[in-house]
Amino acid sequence: MNDHTDTPAADAPPPPARFAYGRHTWKEVAHLLADLPCALAGFVYAVVTIALGVGLAVTVIGLPLLALGLAGARGMGRAERARARALLGVRVEEPSRLPRRDGFLPWLWAQLKDPVAWRSQLYGFIRLPWGIVTFVVTLVSLLVLWPVLPFVARGLANADRAMVRGLLSPSDELERRIAELESDRGVVVDTAAADLRRIERDLHDGAQARLVALAMGLGLAKEKLLDDPDAAAAMVDEAHGEVKLALQELRDLARGIHPAVLTDRGLDAALSAVAARCTVPVKVGVDLPARPAEAIEGIAYFTVSELLQNVSKHARARSAAVEVWRAGDRLMLQVRDDGVGGARLDGGGTGMAGLAERLGAVDGLFVVDSPEGGPTVVTAELPWRDRGPARGR
Repeated sequence: MNDHTDTPAADAPPPPARFAYGRHTWKEVAHLLADLPCALAGFVYAVVTIALGVGLAVTVIGLPLLALGLAGARGMGRAERARARALLGVRVEEPSRLPRRDGFLPWLWAQLKDPVAWRSQLYGFIRLPWGIVTFVVTLVSLLVLWPVLPFVARGLANADRAMVRGLLSPSDELERRIAELESDRGVVVDTAAADLRRIERDLHDGAQARLVALAMGLGLAKEKLLDDPDAAAAMVDEAHGEVKLALQELRDLARGIHPAVLTDRGLDAALSAVAARCTVPVKVGVDLPARPAEAIEGIAYFTVSELLQNVSKHARARSAAVEVWRAGDRLMLQVRDDGVGGARLDGGGTGMAGLAERLGAVDGLFVVDSPEGGPTVVTAELPWRDRGPARGR
């Protein structure tokens, strides 16, 4: 998740400079006079940490020292952004936090290649001559050229604003996207682990327990085969029924992992089969020029399946409809019902939040429109990826 402060869509420009000093002028003057001590501290920090880290790189402590120096540079950049925000009104997003790394070497490498820290060091290094200029010019203007001080301060402060935006802003949209993908990867891993636990639980509590009981029943029937053939025949009949139930449970489990009809015939047939099991009549419409990639097709199937289960359990609807179509580079899904409404992403026991997380992990969107009293319309978007060549099984 990105670490940022709430920021407006764009920086509010300061009012025009005037001969009469205003609040904004005094803030700019304060910032410019503080440039020299702040620039001196940043210059010394950048030179010392880089010189020590690079100079001792031939030893085992050089690179760790450089990594620690870069980590501290992030903190200095954060302080400079706060100063610019308070005195210059410059509001830039805080850069993403570095993802947590397990182990010393991954942490070391992440710190050494952190572009935010390196730009903060560059900011500290180049600010010293500018800090001297701004301090001297502002002080002289304050004492001698005070009638034009607002205009001088505005020009110098605008240069400061440009430096902050250029060097202390997040790298670009790519950096924020990387942070989002790091978070999404964790969601995918957690989802996969939860699915594996569910499959293991279903096997252990369902088919496995039934097969154990079947083996015991057949063992008893074998013992009674000679002594009591009628009892043995009855036990074999019972075991035959258990086999049928175990096979049905295994089929249901396999359908929950990846239904054969989806693999063989695609979304239209698979969603029609899901709709047939719903407790209300469901109209299915699939309008796709081709089949999407297997992963996208599977996510679309399980999304609609979960939504139709919600319709059966919670909606108290009389009818529902499913539509699937392609719009540009997106696969669109929409499930509607005429039930009581009130579905929410933030709870209610319908699993909507889990669906939203799963779709978000693959750059999808999930929107719920469900006013009290209905109807409910759930729209989902997935990225369209073309299906690869068929592989033999």
